[in-house]
Amino acid sequence: MRWEEQGTLGNQRHTVIPRTLSFLTFERDVLLLRGAPTKRLWAGKLNGIGGHVEPGETVYESARREILEETGLWVPHLTLRGLLHIAGPQGGAANAAPGVLIALFTGQAPSRQVHPSREGELVWCPLDALPTGELVQDLPLLLPRLFDGPEGSLYGSYTTNAAGEMAFRLETIPS
Repeated sequence: MRWEEQGTLGNQRHTVIPRTLSFLTFERDVLLLRGAPTKRLWAGKLNGIGGHVEPGETVYESARREILEETGLWVPHLTLRGLLHIAGPQGGAANAAPGVLIALFTGQAPSRQVHPSREGELVWCPLDALPTGELVQDLPLLLPRLFDGPEGSLYGSYTTNAAGEMAFRLETIPS
């Protein structure tokens, strides 16, 4: 198969940056990362473990690599739970900003022992008492659906208006 056969030439409305976001549990606690004060995005906020997919990596390989780099944990099995699409502000195909496509994973941590990370502080939080005010804005909606919601895959989309404000929509497709 050739690149030209993928329908991508001249079509910038579907340009996305691939990322992964993983949530590890141990018993009824979830491991979150409080962004370092020096981080450009979400400094001081709690989020999952993740990052960019490197060229040549699958999203699964990326998720496992990011977990190892940011926590020191080797997690032998992850479950793909869904996809989030964050559309960039649209101004016509010629100047549309790239979006982000996030693959969501969950997994069981082999232990609570984590290694420090330059990305921020690793924090175990009880799923039944999440510090809502400290979470990245969409996690209070996302985490309960990942761990206590109906079985199935999650699909979410964010749309961005001209002012840069985003609206979030999330649905579960039964398995």
